[in-house]
Amino acid sequence: MKTLPLVGIILIVLGILIFVFQGITYTTHKKIVDIGPLQASTTEHKTVPLPPILGGLALVGGILLLVAGRKEA
Repeated sequence: MKTLPLVGIILIVLGILIFVFQGITYTTHKKIVDIGPLQASTTEHKTVPLPPILGGLALVGGILLLVAGRKEA
């Protein structure tokens, strides 16, 4: 498979995933108290938002690469 169509397909899939999930969520664990055998911790959920314009750019870029790869062949 040629390089341009492969990168185009990857960008299209990435753009669709950005539209569907709209952010990356992850969890962190933090110790609050650590006194001998007594330990307390907390769990924090954080989200990194992904703007929809990023998904749109990836989608359009992927389509352009697919078209450019087709014209080369």
